Amino acid sequence: MNKEQLVNFISEKAQLTKADSTKALNALIEGISSSLEKGETVTLIGFGSLKVVERKAKKGRNPQTGKEIDIPASKAVKFSIGKVLKDKVRGKK
Repeated sequence: MNKEQLVNFISEKAQLTKADSTKALNALIEGISSSLEKGETVTLIGFGSLKVVERKAKKGRNPQTGKEIDIPASKAVKFSIGKVLKDKVRGKK
Protein backbone atom coordinates (compact mmCIF):
# COMPACT_ATOMS: atom_id res chain seq x y z
CA MET A 1 0.00 0.00 0.00
CA ASN A 2 1.40 3.39 -0.95
CA LYS A 3 0.50 6.82 0.44
CA GLU A 4 -2.24 7.46 -2.15
CA GLN A 5 -3.88 4.12 -1.40
CA LEU A 6 -3.68 4.84 2.33
CA VAL A 7 -5.32 8.24 1.83
CA ASN A 8 -8.13 6.55 -0.13
CA PHE A 9 -8.56 3.95 2.64
CA ILE A 10 -8.72 6.64 5.35
CA SER A 11 -11.17 8.64 3.25
CA GLU A 12 -13.53 5.67 2.89
CA LYS A 13 -13.24 4.36 6.47
CA ALA A 14 -13.51 7.74 8.21
CA GLN A 15 -15.93 9.23 5.68
CA LEU A 16 -13.62 12.19 5.07
CA THR A 17 -12.76 13.96 1.87
CA LYS A 18 -9.49 12.94 0.24
CA ALA A 19 -8.12 16.41 1.02
CA ASP A 20 -8.94 16.02 4.74
CA SER A 21 -7.55 12.47 4.73
CA THR A 22 -4.33 13.72 3.17
CA LYS A 23 -4.04 16.47 5.80
CA ALA A 24 -4.66 13.96 8.60
CA LEU A 25 -2.07 11.49 7.26
CA ASN A 26 0.50 14.25 6.73
CA ALA A 27 -0.11 15.52 10.29
CA LEU A 28 0.36 11.99 11.65
CA ILE A 29 3.61 11.51 9.73
CA GLU A 30 4.86 14.94 10.84
CA GLY A 31 4.01 14.20 14.48
CA ILE A 32 5.75 10.83 14.46
CA SER A 33 8.80 12.26 12.66
CA SER A 34 9.03 15.17 15.07
CA SER A 35 8.87 12.91 18.13
CA LEU A 36 11.51 10.55 16.75
CA GLU A 37 13.74 13.49 15.86
CA LYS A 38 13.60 14.53 19.55
CA GLY A 39 14.55 10.99 20.58
CA GLU A 40 11.10 10.18 21.95
CA THR A 41 9.41 6.79 21.58
CA VAL A 42 6.10 6.71 19.70
CA THR A 43 3.72 4.04 21.00
CA LEU A 44 0.44 3.16 19.30
CA ILE A 45 -1.24 0.59 21.56
CA GLY A 46 -2.01 -2.60 19.66
CA PHE A 47 -0.10 -1.47 16.56
CA GLY A 48 3.47 -1.06 17.75
CA SER A 49 6.24 1.25 18.90
CA LEU A 50 8.83 3.29 17.04
CA LYS A 51 12.04 4.40 18.69
CA VAL A 52 15.45 5.71 17.71
CA VAL A 53 18.36 3.35 18.40
CA GLU A 54 22.10 4.00 18.24
CA ARG A 55 24.15 1.76 15.99
CA LYS A 56 27.80 1.34 16.93
CA ALA A 57 30.61 1.85 14.46
CA LYS A 58 31.74 -1.43 12.93
CA LYS A 59 33.88 -3.00 10.26
CA GLY A 60 32.25 -4.11 7.02
CA ARG A 61 33.32 -5.49 3.69
CA ASN A 62 32.82 -4.04 0.21
CA PRO A 63 30.98 -6.84 -1.64
CA GLN A 64 32.52 -5.91 -5.00
CA THR A 65 36.15 -5.75 -3.95
CA GLY A 66 36.16 -7.67 -0.67
CA LYS A 67 38.08 -4.77 0.88
CA GLU A 68 37.39 -4.05 4.57
CA ILE A 69 35.70 -0.70 5.24
CA ASP A 70 34.73 1.28 8.34
CA ILE A 71 31.00 1.79 8.87
CA PRO A 72 30.45 4.84 11.10
CA ALA A 73 28.08 4.94 14.09
CA SER A 74 24.57 6.06 13.17
CA LYS A 75 21.01 6.32 14.36
CA ALA A 76 18.16 4.17 13.04
CA VAL A 77 14.44 3.79 13.69
CA LYS A 78 13.34 0.49 15.18
CA PHE A 79 9.74 -0.75 14.96
CA SER A 80 8.43 -3.21 17.53
CA ILE A 81 5.14 -4.81 16.53
CA GLY A 82 2.20 -4.70 18.96
CA LYS A 83 0.25 -7.77 20.05
CA VAL A 84 -2.97 -6.96 18.17
CA LEU A 85 -1.11 -6.40 14.88
CA LYS A 86 1.08 -9.46 15.44
CA ASP A 87 -2.02 -11.62 15.94
CA LYS A 88 -3.68 -10.23 12.79
CA VAL A 89 -0.57 -10.88 10.70
CA ARG A 90 -0.37 -14.43 12.05
CA GLY A 91 -4.05 -15.03 11.24
CA LYS A 92 -5.25 -15.23 14.85
CA LYS A 93 -8.48 -13.58 15.93
